[in-house]
Amino acid sequence: MLTVDDARARILADATPLGAETVPLGLARGRVLARDVIARRTQPPQAMSAMDGWALRSIDLANGRRSFRVVGEARAGQGFDGDVGAGEAVRIFTGAPVPTGADLVVIQEDTRITSHHKDGTPAAMDITGERPDMESGDNIRPAGIDFQTGAVGLQAGRELEARAIALAAAMGHPWLQVHRRPRVALLATGDELARPGEPLGPDSIVDAVSPCLTALFTDAGADVVDLGIAPDIRDQIDAQIATARGADLLVTIGGASVGDHDLVQAALVAAGAGIDFWKIAMRPGKPLMYGRLDGMPVLGLPGNPVSAYVCSVLFALPLIDRLAGRAPRAAASERLPLAAPIAANAMRQHYMRARLLCEPNGQETVLPVRDQDSSLLSALADADVLILRRPHAAAAEPGELVDVLRLDRLG
Repeated sequence: MLTVDDARARILADATPLGAETVPLGLARGRVLARDVIARRTQPPQAMSAMDGWALRSIDLANGRRSFRVVGEARAGQGFDGDVGAGEAVRIFTGAPVPTGADLVVIQEDTRITSHHKDGTPAAMDITGERPDMESGDNIRPAGIDFQTGAVGLQAGRELEARAIALAAAMGHPWLQVHRRPRVALLATGDELARPGEPLGPDSIVDAVSPCLTALFTDAGADVVDLGIAPDIRDQIDAQIATARGADLLVTIGGASVGDHDLVQAALVAAGAGIDFWKIAMRPGKPLMYGRLDGMPVLGLPGNPVSAYVCSVLFALPLIDRLAGRAPRAAASERLPLAAPIAANAMRQHYMRARLLCEPNGQETVLPVRDQDSSLLSALADADVLILRRPHAAAAEPGELVDVLRLDRLG
């Protein structure tokens, strides 16, 4: 059986990002850039005032002048059409272009208007406080201080969030080149399965895995096509697998082992798939299958819902990340103290469901859920983390540090 790390490496080894498509800026959130975003303009395009106040010449202040003749006004989007000369000042507002001749802005709180024109506009103003420390450039945003034309603002491979979208917009891009969203075909198998809400027979089980994985994969940036439930009839499984052609990833649920009623692997091989492996030294999730069908990755998950979920966050999500152009999310762990004892582990790597607790001193601890059976969805829903137990790990007592993977960071 493969180790978890070896299986992950083999799944990701030949996965490459999907091609690019162009999307409007408003639909780019969560997508991954396929090309660098280059500034089409300089920001700000010219020197701008950073404050409300008065634009004037620093040399006048250096020479001791405190009274100024007001020669005009500059506001955002409407600058002063003229030059600022000796002893002159222009009323200026935040975001307005600094007029020619002026090289600093005195904030309005440090001034007072001493006279007005007949129309009520300021005619003269005085600086009310000593400003010996002011110098050229004060309270002015220089041209290009944010970015300049031709600068790389965002690099290919970045996942776009609100901050990145704001920068792309400011750089003059209404459209962005992003990697295509992976198309994931999802196929559940099993005579016992029924859709939520359907009438149930005495031996029926509600298919909870398909809705779970649809949500999980959609949150990871995939477009999910649910192919439904195929009964344990070879012809019907063959037909459903055929409908998955054209997807970027096929994920099957159940039937991946080699029992008499586990037909998925045989159906895939008959369709031309090459199977790389189908056993992992882990629990839950030992019967995990991986292969390729005409270049399309195929991931065969166990039928048990907790096993399917754990395998998905460890293997399917990193693969979706790679297809979407992101760096595959790592199952990176942190170490937190136990809140209760746990027994020694056997030969397979174990992912125990556990809750986070907050002790009175603010320290987070982890408490394993009541039952680690791989069919218990209530225990999975109650969990916040997975405790990663290496093969043959010794028993651990309360307070000992263990490796923990937060589920909200895995998906």
